[in-house]
Amino acid sequence: MSLLGLLIWIIVGIIVGVIAKAIYPGHQRGGWLSALILGIVGSFIGGTIATLITTGSLALTTAGLNILGIILAVLGALLAIFIWQQVTKHA
Repeated sequence: MSLLGLLIWIIVGIIVGVIAKAIYPGHQRGGWLSALILGIVGSFIGGTIATLITTGSLALTTAGLNILGIILAVLGALLAIFIWQQVTKHA
């Protein structure tokens, strides 16, 4: 993945983290910082899946910003928030 592509997905991840926190039902532990970090994780997951779907390979050099990637990034962030809550629930 190019440096510009990486930077774009980090910025999208911050926005996606805010959206996912607003969509996710109930109270999320960890505050806004954890939502932003999980949004960035979700955006990388979404970007990777979007690249796999559109190009058929896992080569991260072709990751682009498109609507499919953004939707998958939001879904990835929601999944990351869910997993984070399950892991920290019993800790």
